[in-house]
Amino acid sequence: MIWSVPKMWEGGEVWILGGGPSIPIEFGVPKEVIQDVLQGRSTPSVYSPYMAPIHKKHVIAINIAYQIGNWMDMVFFGDAKFYDKYKIDMAQWSGLKVCCHQVAMNVPWVKYLQHDKKRPKGISYDPKAISWNGNSGAAAISVAAHTGAKRIILLGFDMQDVAGEKHWHDLYRWDIPIPTKHNKQAQVQTDYKKYLLAFPQIAQDAKGRGIEIINASSHSTIDVFPKVAVKDLL
Repeated sequence: MIWSVPKMWEGGEVWILGGGPSIPIEFGVPKEVIQDVLQGRSTPSVYSPYMAPIHKKHVIAINIAYQIGNWMDMVFFGDAKFYDKYKIDMAQWSGLKVCCHQVAMNVPWVKYLQHDKKRPKGISYDPKAISWNGNSGAAAISVAAHTGAKRIILLGFDMQDVAGEKHWHDLYRWDIPIPTKHNKQAQVQTDYKKYLLAFPQIAQDAKGRGIEIINASSHSTIDVFPKVAVKDLL
């Protein structure tokens, strides 16, 4: 069943947590703690105490970011493989589960939003749809806008590797053949370039709707939003 996003955060502020490796850096998480997560010795929840300043903010977690803590309001995902791997765990999570992939369209505990075919890039005006923009993080900006938010803060939207890492975790191990290191790196760089293409339209749409978007990802290559460090925002 298609969900219509309510104006539940009208005039408010929404933080969107992506997958980029800058998230723990922005919150001053010690390097040894980050390495424990990257190497699988600790779960993402060890980051939670360091992120206490945003525990009472409205937060949308992208994909695996929901595992940092149940203080987040929503997890948004658009990948079938992610859903297949984490559906049992997500079903037990306390926040809203929102998806734009048909794999979860009829799942009772998932709020489904369709792709806006008339507006594939930018910010959708239809509360029952999202502008996909090529990735879940950018798609979630439509969700935040639908809630009535007037300020959106992006975290972990790096669009590049940081210190050799693509994510702030190492949990995306799909059951598919692993490409060579050279080919994998080339594909990652291609993905980053592809993801960046939608942000100028997102910025234009946000301006037209009176929505302020701030990029709190210090290492981000996105250049169409003001970039502000988390410590300065808080």
